[in-house]
Amino acid sequence: MTEGQVLDIVRDAIYNIIVCSAPMLLISLVVGLIVSIFQTVTSIQEQTLTFIPKIIAVFLGIMLFGAFILTNLTDFMTELWSNFSKYLG
Repeated sequence: MTEGQVLDIVRDAIYNIIVCSAPMLLISLVVGLIVSIFQTVTSIQEQTLTFIPKIIAVFLGIMLFGAFILTNLTDFMTELWSNFSKYLG
């Protein structure tokens, strides 16, 4: 296995991490922004109020994007295992 092959695998892995985590991170960011605007307008400063909507939104995001994430990870692992003999030799 050459240094270039290792860097390609690492680059693909980091790309897959970003693509798979982006939907949940964006959902959490948007919900957090909406809740913080709501808290500012209503002058409610309860810290636990932000966590419950985020947890629910991320759970719904996992249900929505779960198949997409699983497909990306499965394709990546299939590619790694199919090229396994090339990496050894």
